[in-house]
Amino acid sequence: MTTHFQPSQPLAGKIGVVFGVANKRSIAWAIAKAWHRAGAKLLFNYQGDRLRENVEELTSEFGADVLLHPCDVSSDEQITQFFLKVRDYTPKLDLMLHSVAFAPKDALEGNFIATSREAFLLSHNISAYSLVGLTREAAPLMSEGGSILAMTYYGAAKVVPHYNVMGVAKASLEASTRYLAYDLGSQRIRVNCISAGPVQTLAARGISGFSSMIKHYEEHAPLKRSCTPEELGHTGVFLASDGAAGITGQVLYVDGGYEIMGM
Repeated sequence: MTTHFQPSQPLAGKIGVVFGVANKRSIAWAIAKAWHRAGAKLLFNYQGDRLRENVEELTSEFGADVLLHPCDVSSDEQITQFFLKVRDYTPKLDLMLHSVAFAPKDALEGNFIATSREAFLLSHNISAYSLVGLTREAAPLMSEGGSILAMTYYGAAKVVPHYNVMGVAKASLEASTRYLAYDLGSQRIRVNCISAGPVQTLAARGISGFSSMIKHYEEHAPLKRSCTPEELGHTGVFLASDGAAGITGQVLYVDGGYEIMGM
């Protein structure tokens, strides 16, 4: 009987670009580390000079030749400039991670009905449309197929108090994932979402009642917990690898099983 073993580096030879690393607690950083361990060579953006030092320090462990370039995903011009740098660096891409989201703090408090037009448009621009803008630039470089991942949350599908406009923006992100998967399937480019349970990140701390959310998962999720950054990294490797070659347009929940519960 022949035994088949998974390679220790299922992403060996792959090149990926990572959007959204801000600090060592970022989900984007957890997935980037996992991709790197799996053999991928990675390129990174940073959002403004304030975060550059953080990202430089983190990515230095990947070697001195890591491409690091600014990109504000709300700017088409900066997205274009970023991918011009990518093209100078490599003729092809295999992977892209979109782990970018933003809503004004006051829009994540109180009632959703109080959301201003400005907060609604800003959150959708950065959290959802940016996936479309980045994918439009990345797809032509994925000449041998590729895998695009976006980070979402259960608040896209069900009401999570205080998640408010971010839940609506994440719903838009998930729908965009499906339409992009349809558009790009003939090019063997897969587009999927990972729906992570609550994780202690700086962004999460901006959500009112976040600590009670963690406690709720511990009480109600089948695994009696949410998830860890390491588990999200493993899932990111799977969706980027040939093991997920038949999966596209999907939302994969990594949340201790919370999504299956009715009560």
